[in-house]
Parts: sequence; C-alpha cells; structure tokens
Amino acid sequence: MSNERILQAHGGGGELTRRLLAERVLPKLGNDLLDPLTDGALLPRPGGRVCFTTDAFVVQPLVFPGGDIGTLAICGTVNDLAMMGAKPLALSLAMVLEEGLPISMLDAIVQSLAASARRAGVSIATGDTKVIERAGQGEPGMTITTAGVGEVGDDVDLRVERIAPGDVVIVSGRIAEHGLAVMSAREGLAFETELLSDVAPLNGLVAELFSAGVDVKFLRDPTRGGVAGLLADLAEDAGCTVEVEEQAVPISPVALNTAEMLGLDPLTVANEGKLVAVVPPGDAEKAMRALRNHPLGLRAAVIGRCTDATPPLVELITRAGGRRVVQRPYGEELPRIC
Repeated sequence: MSNERILQAHGGGGELTRRLLAERVLPKLGNDLLDPLTDGALLPRPGGRVCFTTDAFVVQPLVFPGGDIGTLAICGTVNDLAMMGAKPLALSLAMVLEEGLPISMLDAIVQSLAASARRAGVSIATGDTKVIERAGQGEPGMTITTAGVGEVGDDVDLRVERIAPGDVVIVSGRIAEHGLAVMSAREGLAFETELLSDVAPLNGLVAELFSAGVDVKFLRDPTRGGVAGLLADLAEDAGCTVEVEEQAVPISPVALNTAEMLGLDPLTVANEGKLVAVVPPGDAEKAMRALRNHPLGLRAAVIGRCTDATPPLVELITRAGGRRVVQRPYGEELPRIC
C-alpha cells in the first residue's frame, strides 16, 4: 500500500497539481465537460425551469458504514435537486484537502464520487481542488463543496400552500439509519451492528412518482433534524397539524435498538436516502405503488395525515395509543454527519 500523502505543493497550481488531477481525478471523474479543466462548463440549455442548489460536506469520519464523504456529496446534491422536482443535469465539485491526507484515501473518495455520479446518471462538469494546512490533531481530513443544476418540468408544483386537510404523509423507507451508522463509526462510539447508512440518490425514485401521475404537493428529504424537524417545518409553513402514527413509521429493529441505547429519538436522526411526500388522499395508493416499484421505495409507508386542528403542530399517536407533540430538535444531536 502506498504511503504517499497530500502536500501543500499539491494545491499550488503547478506540476504537482496537474499530476494530482491527471492521475487521481480525471481517470475516474473525466467526461467531455470536465476534461478540458477550464474555469467553467457550458451546459445545454434546458427546456423548462432551472433549479440550482449548493451544499458543503464535512462528515467525520470520512468513511462510515455504508458510504463515505464522496457518496454523500453526490447523493446529497442530487437529492436537493430531486426534492425540488428537478432532473439533475450537472454538478460542480470542489475538494479542500488537508495536508497529510493519504493519497490512498483520496483515491477511494474519488472512486466513490465517480460511482455515485454514475448511479445518479449525472455528470461532474467542473470543479476545483485546494490544499490547506492540517487543522487539528486527528487524522487529516477533507471538505467537499458542490453545486448542482437541474431542469424542472411544467407539471411540477411543490408549494405548501396547496396542502389541505386530509392529505397523506408518506415516507419512502426505514428511517434513522444514516445518523446512527455515522455515530457507530466514531471513536468511542463504535459497536457491532449491521447498521449501514442509507445514503443514495433519490432522483430515480422521484421520477417514478411523477411518471405515475401522482399529484405531489410536497417533497423533502429528512436530513439534519430528521423526520421530526421536517414535519415541524411542514406544519408551521403549511399551517396544518400533522398526525403521525408511530406504529406506521418504518424503522429496522437494529436502528430502533441502537437509538434507544444511545438515548436518541429516531424521528430526530438524519437520513440521506429517504424522502417524505405529501399527496392527496385519492393519490395515496398510486403513490405507494410508484414508490414500491423502485428499489429505494420497497418499504415506503403512509405514516400520517394533515388535519385542520389548531394550533399547527406535529402530534405522534404512540404505539400505546397516547399522544405527544413532536418538536424539531433544538440543536444538532449528531455533529458533522453530512
């Protein structure tokens, strides 16, 4: 195994920078848009509305059960576009590497970037690489910043103002797996489980919904703040109460037991491969068929409904038949998970 590491000179713009890109990046990420290594990329003009997003990724550790920072960067950006109803067209990618980062780690992350981009069917069109001094006493790390452009069809109308009492709330699969997998990988918090991050690109799953003719009123992926934070935002923005059946929320026994052991509410734990949708009651069955027609939606479930009860809040109907108000997390229970 090579002992080569990132040097400050790799970020200087000279021969070492050129070699780093030519030998470590372009062989895996190269395409007609990126290969010229110009200051930008000329994209074909889409025929509909344009969606633009940006994000930054600082996860620790860089590699976790089920993924790494490269997988997270591509999927997170693609998912931000998909939650706006957009078909991803191209991404930008900027990597900030700490001096001393093993070249083998960079190779592994770039491989994940490439594999995730292929899975999502999107090109990395332009990018940048910088090297900075090592920031702390631990292992050298890296930060990835992305931007994404997508095309939104004329049939997409995702406005909370359209949500009405009786509308159905759907989640596309088991919750809480990403945040718990990252925590399990951290020093001092590791334990033996089969728990893997759910990180995945959701654009194909969203395409299934719209292709099926579902009247989707709301789409969001429950990342930081989890399902609880997302539904609290929904209730506040739409001015409705959301009733959630705890028994209906999909979660694996491993994730449930892990959350209980760590004293965490699974509803507040981040996800990176799940979506929450709101659809009219008459479209619920159609939406469920569409989601379960895709590998990422096999465990989709209707978890609740919107009501006109006031004041607007999120109310959990517990397994025991009681009720409790679900609030958004006050802070970040699991730091640096995305």
